[in-house]
Amino acid sequence: MASRAGSSIFNRFENESPDRVPTLVVLVFGYLLSQFYRSFLAVIAPELAADVHLGPAELGMVSAAFFAAFAVVQLPIGASLDRFGAGRTVAVPMLSAVAGATVFALAREPWHSVAGMALIGFGCAPIYMGALWVIGRTTTSARFALFSSVIVGIGSLGNLAAATPLAAAAAAFGWRTTMLAIAAATLVSAVLVFLVVKEPPPAEPHADGAPKPSIAAVLAIRELWPLYPIALVSYPIVVAIRGLWVGPYFSQVHGLAPVERGNAVSVMVFAMIAGAFVYGPLDRWFGTRKWVVVAGTVATIAGLTALAFAPAMPVLPASLMFGVIGGIGMTYGVLMAHARAFLPTPVLGRGLTLMNMFIIGGAAILQPLSGMFMARMASGGTSPAAAHGALYGAFAVALTATLVVYLFARDARPSA
Repeated sequence: MASRAGSSIFNRFENESPDRVPTLVVLVFGYLLSQFYRSFLAVIAPELAADVHLGPAELGMVSAAFFAAFAVVQLPIGASLDRFGAGRTVAVPMLSAVAGATVFALAREPWHSVAGMALIGFGCAPIYMGALWVIGRTTTSARFALFSSVIVGIGSLGNLAAATPLAAAAAAFGWRTTMLAIAAATLVSAVLVFLVVKEPPPAEPHADGAPKPSIAAVLAIRELWPLYPIALVSYPIVVAIRGLWVGPYFSQVHGLAPVERGNAVSVMVFAMIAGAFVYGPLDRWFGTRKWVVVAGTVATIAGLTALAFAPAMPVLPASLMFGVIGGIGMTYGVLMAHARAFLPTPVLGRGLTLMNMFIIGGAAILQPLSGMFMARMASGGTSPAAAHGALYGAFAVALTATLVVYLFARDARPSA
């Protein structure tokens, strides 16, 4: 299904920009690896914790290091995209991800793992933004949600690789050897990006009255303000659960072994892939971006609430609830399209990366906070099921609060 959808989307893109298809293919391959890196920790967390002596708080810091490094460099990436294009902006930092994966694979102390994840986060930071920038410069604003969501869907195959396949590889070869193999794949991806990516035509020269390319010009766009809070928690909650807590949930609450744990996690992964594809055309079908995001957020809150009130539910219902959170919570692409509708071309790179800084920065904040929360629950003698339930309840409250702010946002209706 994913391959057919991917082929269809690239065919549509080829009709509009025939010389951009190889560019998108190599960028999407890099994004697939980026998705793997932001998700793999949940599956190997118990083994990693034992080998490198990580408690819940330290595990949260390891995961947060990826997102913190990722978020910190978003604004320079935006300026680089607007000035130099996607090829160099994406390929050169990816070498940091190669180094980081190697450091992570060889880690013996907690700080080694943190340093490795920070290097990986820095290297992965420009990949999706590079793809979005190419799309934003070579297709219409009305099609932006479709293309961006499908790229998220295809890239989410990296989430799939970070579930059962990763668990099986780690069981067969060890998690360290597996991570070294991923480092080699990342090196191949960086080389392909450098050699293959073709830049869009230069933007129109700066016109009188148009915003000068600066982050201040983006911050002055008031239509974006109600979007920032929900960006800070919506996708970050999905990422925190998928990348950090769903694996320990099935290990601690249900006692699942690595492969069975990977199978349970795969339900959420498949839902995330399907959700990204389904969200793609919804804004055009319903003529609204805002209310697509609102409906998806309400459903996500419902899934979190169910786990909060019944955290010890059987494995199958729990897997389905995580599937609801992962699949229906994938409003990322539509939210980015909502922001893109208010961004003039001269500040497109800066505007998209600022929005992504909120999204990934939210994940960087949420990971250590959730780790400290779970550590405090454990030190207080709270059962694993009750601790996980409290965590998902807190996520539901935070998402509800930002949804209230988002309701004041101006809609952006696709026009073509």
